[in-house]
Amino acid sequence: MVVEIAPGIGLADGIFDIVSTGSTLLMNGLKEVEVVTKSEAVLISNPNLSENKSAILEKLLFRIRAVRNSSENKYILLNAPNESLEAISKILPGMKSPTILPLAEAGWSSIHSVVKEDQFWDIIDQLKENGAQGILVVPIEKMIL
Repeated sequence: MVVEIAPGIGLADGIFDIVSTGSTLLMNGLKEVEVVTKSEAVLISNPNLSENKSAILEKLLFRIRAVRNSSENKYILLNAPNESLEAISKILPGMKSPTILPLAEAGWSSIHSVVKEDQFWDIIDQLKENGAQGILVVPIEKMIL
C-alpha cells in the first residue's frame, strides 16, 4: 500500500514518510508539517574491489555524475540577428562553443548552448540586450562531460 493515500481514504490522520521531492505528497493533497531528520545517500566501496566490481562501480559513478552535471545546467535555444552572433557567443560559451544554425529568415540564426543554473537570469538579461528572441530553456536529463 502507498502510505500517502492513507489520509485520503480515512485510514490515517497523518503519516510519517521519507520525502525526497515532496511531489507524491502534493499529488495526494498532503503537506509537510515537521522535518524529523535530514539525510543523504552515500556510496561506499571496499578499496580492494576486484577488477570486475571496480569496472561496475566506475560505470555507476559515471552515470551518477552525468545526472548531477545536468541538474546544474540548462539547455538554451534562441533566435538572434546575425550581427549579434559574436557578442552572444561570448555570453553563451557552452560546453565547447555554441551551435549556430541559419534560420530561413535572412539575417537571423538559431543559437543553442548550455548555461549554468546559477547564472541563468543574468545571462538572459544580457541576451535580450543583444537582440535575442524566442528564448527557450529546457532542462537537461543527463550531461556527459
